[in-house]
Amino acid sequence: MNMQQQDVVIVEAVRSPVGRRNGGLSGLHAADLLGHVQRELIDRSGIDPHEVGQVVGGCVQQVGMQSANVTRNAWLTAGLPLEVAATTVNTQCGSSQQATNMAVALVGSGVVDVAISCGVEVMSQVPMGSSIPKDPDVGKSINRNYWKHYEHTTQFEGAERIAEKWSLTREELDEFGKHSQDRAEAAWAEGRYDAQVAPIEAPAADGGSPQLVARDEGLRETTLDALAGLKPVLDRTPAFHTAGTASQISDGAAAILLMNEARASQLGLRPLARVVDTCIVGSDPVLMLTGPIPATDHLLERNGWSLDDLDLVEINEAFASVVLAWQRETGADLERVNPNGGAIALGHPLGGTGTILVTKAVHELDRSGGERALVTMCCGGGLGTGTLLERI
Repeated sequence: MNMQQQDVVIVEAVRSPVGRRNGGLSGLHAADLLGHVQRELIDRSGIDPHEVGQVVGGCVQQVGMQSANVTRNAWLTAGLPLEVAATTVNTQCGSSQQATNMAVALVGSGVVDVAISCGVEVMSQVPMGSSIPKDPDVGKSINRNYWKHYEHTTQFEGAERIAEKWSLTREELDEFGKHSQDRAEAAWAEGRYDAQVAPIEAPAADGGSPQLVARDEGLRETTLDALAGLKPVLDRTPAFHTAGTASQISDGAAAILLMNEARASQLGLRPLARVVDTCIVGSDPVLMLTGPIPATDHLLERNGWSLDDLDLVEINEAFASVVLAWQRETGADLERVNPNGGAIALGHPLGGTGTILVTKAVHELDRSGGERALVTMCCGGGLGTGTLLERI
């Protein structure tokens, strides 16, 4: 088969509200939450779901309700066509951004004309580390042969070492954390999220009547004095990050409809953005969270762009040091970075965050009239995902 490279466009993107841990979405089954945004994507676009060639989803803790190809299970749970195939990938925190990049490749290579990328994580019910059970003992993900090459650190320790390496202060991190909260609050007050969020009815945590969840739940009023008084996450010296400067444990999902530009025209659909390029790169697995730095360099260099060409950057606020170290290396203007708040304020539902960030980016370009955007994430194990977007 002769397949030619196709221009890939995003014609719709939708996300759930991001629920706080044990909050409004915590009683939902992962398949119901992901199926909700998949169905909403189809309904909002008006597309016949049989047009979809493949669905690619991201999820990190693929155990329990998130096991056995949750992307496929969600699609069927939503009553969508059984003929449409689905795959679930795991690239740690970047899972659904990588799912998006893989869906772009499927469309761009001509394997399918239309694809959906998506992602989900219900961290209230499937906590971090659930996929490595203590009973039965099925072994650890890291063994002694790994240690011959690299020290095995955690994301929390990596974030602290990044703060040390880039000479970031506790005060700078606290200021960034407050900035995230302030921007998210302003975004909701100004209706910037209205076009992208799909409210959902969810079981009440106390067993009462279902409740409509329509707003991100992680937003908190705070002051710099209050942030300064928080206890550090790790018991180490020096210690930098607190609950106010790290991403929140959350529940959430998002979905994105991609197709080649010719098919979008045939279906009479208005693209929100064109996908210019994608990448996933390796980075230091000890610092672990510096992946957005080489991912940004790679994409900009390969496409002949500079940071000044970008109107918007969505970079995951896994920890404040991740964004600030990236900014110091790239020289990015923080006024263009996460303008509507990031994961410190909204939350970080692991496998759902990548598609949430892309959804935020395409809608913000559409709302603001900006032309170009970068979405990038750090991932456990030392990886960086990246996607370049251009408004059409």
